[in-house]
Amino acid sequence: MIAADPPVSPAAPAIPITIIGPSRRTKLLPVGELRERRELLAFLVWRDLKIRYKQTALGAVWAVLQPVSAMVIFALFFGRLAGIGTEGVPYWLFALAGLVPWIYFANALSQSSLSLVDNERVIAKIYFPRFLLPTSPVVSGLLDLVIASSILLVAAMVVQGWPSWHLVVLPAFVALAAATVLGLGLMLSCLNVRYRDVRYVLPFLVQLLMFVSPVVYSGQLVPEQWQTLYALNPLVTSINGFRWAVVGAPAPSLTAAAVSVASAATLVLVGSWAFNRAERSFADVL
Repeated sequence: MIAADPPVSPAAPAIPITIIGPSRRTKLLPVGELRERRELLAFLVWRDLKIRYKQTALGAVWAVLQPVSAMVIFALFFGRLAGIGTEGVPYWLFALAGLVPWIYFANALSQSSLSLVDNERVIAKIYFPRFLLPTSPVVSGLLDLVIASSILLVAAMVVQGWPSWHLVVLPAFVALAAATVLGLGLMLSCLNVRYRDVRYVLPFLVQLLMFVSPVVYSGQLVPEQWQTLYALNPLVTSINGFRWAVVGAPAPSLTAAAVSVASAATLVLVGSWAFNRAERSFADVL
């Protein structure tokens, strides 16, 4: 008797495999991904805030102590000893109005530039738009900026009285500073993945930017023929506009504002393009 061959079971259907990864197309600005993952961005912002103030005795008070302590030092050395002109505004108030947006820029840039390396374990394990990591400090830093700006506004009201309608334009100058941080943060975070020298160059870069921006001096001190070139630094218009809106310092010219906006937009586009081009290799390099 010949045994019959065992019945052959039908082949199991192939299970589709979905591979999630960055797009192979280099985009200038991933607005769509940012909109789709806005919940993840909100979570990263909340995480940054918790880490920043975790186990701190003073908490959000540090957002006020930083600009105020720096203002006292600058008022002593630049206001009294150097006698820098401030267009009729008391120097301590003039310096505080420049330090509030500057400290937001400096802190957000430092955290944004180091964000990829600081989150290397997460990047190596799971895919999500890496664009969110350097963007998160730019957004979370706005809370400190609002707190410090509130103290500045109270000080300005005590010294100068009720603020003018210029405050309505203040968010535009904040947005200009945020765009500058984002553009530089995207580029520096890419470089930091491959070249860890960025961590050591960054403090020098921030210090250099401080002295080429009108933080402790008036932008009116720059000769008129150099004003357009000077405005290639978007922080020039951002800080001058911040002072104009809060303490009534001279307003930035329309030409300078246009140059600064174009410069900030270029930084964001170039930074986004470079970031998306290098994103595919982050997990391998880290």
